[in-house]
Amino acid sequence: MTGQQYIRLSESHGQSISPALSNRDVDLREYLRGLRFTELPIEIVEKARFCLIDLIATSVAGSDTPLAAIITQYAQDFHGMVRSTAACQPLLGGPRMSAVGAALVGGMIIDSVDSHDGHSLTKGHVGCAVLPALVAVLESRPGQFSGADFMALLVAGYEIGTRAGIALHASAAEYHSSGAWNAITCAALTAHLLDLDDDPFRHALGIAEYHGPRSQLMRDVDYPTMVKDGSGWGAMAGVSAGYLAAKGFTGAPAVSVVSDQLDSIWADLGSRWRILEQYAKPYPVCRWAHPAIDAVIELRAAHEFRTEDVDEIVVHTFHEATRLFQGVPETTDQAQYATAFPTAVAVLHGAVLPEHISDAALGNKAARDMTGRIRFIEDPVFSRLFPERRFARTEIRLRDGQVLNSSPREPRGNPGDPLSQDELIDKFLRYTARYWSEDKSRTCLNLLLRFGENGTQVADLLNVLRK
Repeated sequence: MTGQQYIRLSESHGQSISPALSNRDVDLREYLRGLRFTELPIEIVEKARFCLIDLIATSVAGSDTPLAAIITQYAQDFHGMVRSTAACQPLLGGPRMSAVGAALVGGMIIDSVDSHDGHSLTKGHVGCAVLPALVAVLESRPGQFSGADFMALLVAGYEIGTRAGIALHASAAEYHSSGAWNAITCAALTAHLLDLDDDPFRHALGIAEYHGPRSQLMRDVDYPTMVKDGSGWGAMAGVSAGYLAAKGFTGAPAVSVVSDQLDSIWADLGSRWRILEQYAKPYPVCRWAHPAIDAVIELRAAHEFRTEDVDEIVVHTFHEATRLFQGVPETTDQAQYATAFPTAVAVLHGAVLPEHISDAALGNKAARDMTGRIRFIEDPVFSRLFPERRFARTEIRLRDGQVLNSSPREPRGNPGDPLSQDELIDKFLRYTARYWSEDKSRTCLNLLLRFGENGTQVADLLNVLRK
């Protein structure tokens, strides 16, 4: 079944629905209890480790953005420690706060550099919320937690989260941010770690679905700001839901989990590995801009033209990509949710790196001039293929009259065209090198490459990340 074939439960906000309900939420509880990392196929183990490596790289790259400073101070002020909760820190360290605050900070910082993995049918990102929520709740609990148990829950988060995203898109009329459905995922993980019984587990999922940030993603595409993909708020809502349910707060059901009309999405949990369907990003900008970037890099390598010889670049792509910001960005948030500027960077450098889209880089005259020579046109064929597939075709028109045409391109890093492990390792080292010593980057990478093996502990990873 494709994303466009899923049955919608509601086509308008005014239409009420009363779907038949299943016990799928309790199935999730048993799934979480039964998953063992040591019993997973090696391809799942390796994929999970590289998802973790990529998320940490992105978090480090996002740690000095203006967004990171604001959200950390906010959480310290308003989610700081109270005597009834255990102290923890955000993923990379910092002021001590509640698990709710730490989940918020971690998710927002990863989201502040748009380079984390994603899934085409969710039109969003699982790990961005799951990793910081999982770390926050674990750290707030007493005792040690093994790397293997942690990795099993990370895998479970990807499996539950991907399905939650597909289910919400199938059952809600608007296109909501990742935080909307990741709230459910983080609630499931929190409720599991709190060892809630069946009824409070159900209520945790329902509270998260109801209170999750159903933010209008296309509004931020049209007007890019720090709200991004809502992942930090989703992590916070999900962790909060678990703690509320533990206190007796009610909120069941989570309709996007238990509706019988969505059974086809959830029925293969445990038999189909959705984590293998996650893409990895070679560039720290919205995935919708990647096909154009790849097409430009293809032409740049094939023809070796001089940038000063470029008269105009025309990109034919799908509708959603044409909605991304096409002007000259004034903030990194605009640059990350842009098409023309990162494409211009690719023309100039043959790559797009975090330093190219940071606030400090946006005054680059060559990049700004090139941005003004790029325009985007919707291709109706490409639009019909979205979201399962994202295409762009690029024409580079030179001043001497030549027109260089790319093939229709899909973005690199998809499951059918994955980034190699060497590329992901290189990305980790590049993204962390600006903030860490080489020794720290290598030490962390070596631990991550074997994380989940016997003897690895979550505390060991946090010690490396925060020292």
